[in-house]
Amino acid sequence: MPKRNPRSDVTARPDDYVEGSGDSGYRVHHYSLDLDYRVATNRLTGTATLEAVARGDIASIRLDLEGLSVSKVLVDGAKPAQYRQGATAVTVTLAEPLATGTAFTVVVRYTGDPAPRDSAWGEVGWEELTEGVLVAAQPNGAPTWFPCNDVVGDKATYRIAVTAESEYTVVANGSCTSTRKVGSRTTRVFEMTEPMSTYLATVQIGVYRQLRALDTPEGSATVVQRSYVPGDLLDDFGADFAAQPHMMQLFERMFGPYPFASYTVVVTDDELEIPLEAGGMSTFGRNHVDGHGGSQRLIAHELAHSWFGNSVTAASWRHIWLHEGFACYAEWLWSEHSGGPSAQRLATGFWANLSALDTDIVIGDPGPDLMFDDRLYKRGALTLHALRLTLGDDTFFDMLRAWTGDHRHGSVTTDDFVEHLDRFSPEPLGDFVRAWVFESALPKLPRAGR
Repeated sequence: MPKRNPRSDVTARPDDYVEGSGDSGYRVHHYSLDLDYRVATNRLTGTATLEAVARGDIASIRLDLEGLSVSKVLVDGAKPAQYRQGATAVTVTLAEPLATGTAFTVVVRYTGDPAPRDSAWGEVGWEELTEGVLVAAQPNGAPTWFPCNDVVGDKATYRIAVTAESEYTVVANGSCTSTRKVGSRTTRVFEMTEPMSTYLATVQIGVYRQLRALDTPEGSATVVQRSYVPGDLLDDFGADFAAQPHMMQLFERMFGPYPFASYTVVVTDDELEIPLEAGGMSTFGRNHVDGHGGSQRLIAHELAHSWFGNSVTAASWRHIWLHEGFACYAEWLWSEHSGGPSAQRLATGFWANLSALDTDIVIGDPGPDLMFDDRLYKRGALTLHALRLTLGDDTFFDMLRAWTGDHRHGSVTTDDFVEHLDRFSPEPLGDFVRAWVFESALPKLPRAGR
């Protein structure tokens, strides 16, 4: 059983980076979503069942939901005193208050034409493709397709059942446990048994060919790797993603065991600006498949999010460098391993690039406007490389494996990381990390071979 982060419950609260999301009064442990979707008309009908527990004495609960109309709400099988739907949330007044620690179940029936929500970071959530659907919810798009407690530190398991026209392939988080065709429509049920944040829940719908697995290197762990790809991209996909099993092998050696039962890649038939991570899966656009390996670093980056972001998840968005800095550094590690530029060479080059840019970002608390700034990604990776140079390879990778193991499927903060580091260094590293993470001035890299 994974060790629990002692601060996980404390940090599962609304986040000032995404104002207006979440309710600190309760935690959800499991979502069961029964969805009926009509692709041609973009019509979604759903029933969401939330199994939750009160974190304090509560008389009402707030459910994040945007753009969809609620027709019925039940709490523990009975009607609540009332529910009121606003533009971005449903407030449910309980018939009787619940005491701290009380388990309860909420069932919500809803329908509508789902659409992405406008956010400070562009449109996020449920989005129609030319033929199908893409769900990319980071950081606050989950309420566009199901009612939820949309807090990054509030992690739950999922059952997602989707009924759609049979000519479309439906992919969601976890393993497909059943498929049933009735007439011209097919229902697929997916089970995600590892807890994940709401922003990592996804549904992908399109006309895809399924590839059961890529070739696995001899001696590597047997992680099931599935892919769903447009038929005309199969050959180019095979060339571009041939290295992914080798990445899996390398990252398991460096980061510890893969934290999910399987890993899924979806390539949409539309172009996407950037690839997107979800719980145990990643989504690429057709523009990321060229047959010449042009997206190698992106493939490595998205796979690395399985450890850093999907499993070990920031307790709030201010700690996002613990996702993106680590995934960016994984790109450098893959480059070094696969015959490209070494991590040292890449670090030196990116340090020079950053030193010429404005230093108006503090990656340990970048603010919502800069949380996806490329400087955070690169400086986060530089922080890790500086730690590697300071600790030495053996200790550094021991530290990473312990980090992903101790906090597997948990929620973490930068303070947790500093506390963790001190277990692997004879001298406290708090000041070292603060210089890299909480100050805007760019420190110099330690000398290689130190």
